[in-house]
Amino acid sequence: MRKVVGAKLHGIHVTDANIDYHGSITLDPDHCEEAGILPLEFVEIWNKHSGARISTYVILGERGSRCCILNGAAARTCQPGDALIICSSIYVDAQEIPKLNPKVLAFDRDNRVIDRLSYQVDFDEQGRYRFAIRDETGAKQPIPLKSKV
Repeated sequence: MRKVVGAKLHGIHVTDANIDYHGSITLDPDHCEEAGILPLEFVEIWNKHSGARISTYVILGERGSRCCILNGAAARTCQPGDALIICSSIYVDAQEIPKLNPKVLAFDRDNRVIDRLSYQVDFDEQGRYRFAIRDETGAKQPIPLKSKV
């Protein structure tokens, strides 16, 4: 089994940090449903501003609020306005990876969705893995891998 990306909220901004709560991250149900993130699901959170990386579980906030609230200990790692990457993961057999199409939502500063993407893995003519990002219209956007020589 391999742990792979299940869904991602990219660049969502923290709207509040509530230290006096039991823990978790509170997210808008609309964002979660569209990306495929479930209530109580564990997610990884990467703070683009501070570099902090934490793990917690999702609870649902008010629908349509565009909220992203860090609760409990997680509130110490993020401040309102910080841009986050929130990623869920799933476990699959390696041969199942090409069948996946994880959803990625990208956000503006007001937590409005500005891009709806999905990841795609398939194979080239030589049987090697190939990775692409699809936008909501289905157009492929190949991502070149950069290496330093």
